[in-house]
Amino acid sequence: MFTGIVSDVGTVIAVDKRATGVRIRMASTYDPDTIAIGASIAHAGICLTVVEAGRLDDSVSYFDVEASDETLSCTTLKDWQIGTRVNLERALALGEELGGHLVTGHVDGVAEIIGRDNDADMARLTFRVPDKLKKFVAEKGSVALDGTSLTVNGVDDATFDVMLIPHTLEITTWGWKKAGDKVNFEVDLMARYAARLAEAG
Repeated sequence: MFTGIVSDVGTVIAVDKRATGVRIRMASTYDPDTIAIGASIAHAGICLTVVEAGRLDDSVSYFDVEASDETLSCTTLKDWQIGTRVNLERALALGEELGGHLVTGHVDGVAEIIGRDNDADMARLTFRVPDKLKKFVAEKGSVALDGTSLTVNGVDDATFDVMLIPHTLEITTWGWKKAGDKVNFEVDLMARYAARLAEAG
């Protein structure tokens, strides 16, 4: 489980496409001595398992993760290349502060940024989600976008907007995002179960 509070921005430094899936090497400020093989790290909201960690030299640490064809088919990971910057978050430990909302790292789909309005040092971004996911988005509710826990300001059918504060723009990849970009989208757990209960009558 995660909280949607980004703790590092990593950079893809190697992409090894396999017969099925892909292996990614990510440069990060995380201390590799503290990353257990098999640990889960959220990459732009995608929960991936660490298969190797180490140092390239005194200044560059890295870890490797693998992703299946299924993950590639329903996330933005298929478009990552060397140089792609990615929001990172390590798994939540019991007893830690829950600063965002509960995030599983299981991406539901891809949303598109359809507008960005910079307002002084803040930014309002508008997104479009696939029609099948729009029922999960509610005004003042939570969503995870590229692994970031954000509050929905307003909703209009399959579009919604969020406001990003300067701190978020500075420490995540959101400072570079623009209209036309695709991002990973995970619905709030409570919204998922509420919708399922409603369907079941």
